[in-house]
Amino acid sequence: MGKLHDIPSLRNRLFVFKNRKNAGEILAKMLSKYKGNPDAILLAIPSGGVPVAYEISSILKIPLRLIIVKKIPIPFNPEAGYGAIAWDGSFLLNEKIVRYLNLSEREIKGDIEKVRKIIEHRRKKFGFPLRKNERKEILIVVDDGIASGITMLTAINSLKRFKSKIIVAVPTAHEECINLLYPHVDEIYCPNIRRGYPFAVADAYKEWHDVGDEEVIEILKKVKKKSYSE
Repeated sequence: MGKLHDIPSLRNRLFVFKNRKNAGEILAKMLSKYKGNPDAILLAIPSGGVPVAYEISSILKIPLRLIIVKKIPIPFNPEAGYGAIAWDGSFLLNEKIVRYLNLSEREIKGDIEKVRKIIEHRRKKFGFPLRKNERKEILIVVDDGIASGITMLTAINSLKRFKSKIIVAVPTAHEECINLLYPHVDEIYCPNIRRGYPFAVADAYKEWHDVGDEEVIEILKKVKKKSYSE
């Protein structure tokens, strides 16, 4: 069972962060006990998690890697997903949605294969992968927010093999997502926890834009220049 760290004054509030940089700064303060810890590593979920993790990495002097996880899109609604696939090929399905959509095993396998190819392409494009033989005692998984929880849970499950302490650090999340993840991690850091629907990660930010591949690449160029980037 994990331990939750939030900021009570930010609960159920909208537009509490100026941007992802500001959100990363706030998370860095919350994670300050890990500053300079040689046993810790930040794992950013692209794309939105990268600028948040970069700020944390810069302030706390912790190396940064990418952990690429991508949702499996619903055929007629690609903005939503019925599961997710992780960097190592492992996947998690929302069985309730699968049953509702009446998807066949063949359709699911086809969708999984398509997403795996996208993940492999992104791994080659971005670099900075988490290596399967990585040896760190503290894994801090970072995204810019959690709306459903299945992508983050897929990421968490893919890290169990390392037998390390797993920490989730996100600026904002729905309360139900926190409850979903809580039993699977050691700690959760989330300053802005909200209830109610509709829920959008973007509503926690005054300035919001979709983070493109080029922005991710530019941030990673800066990461390479850091002495602690390994």
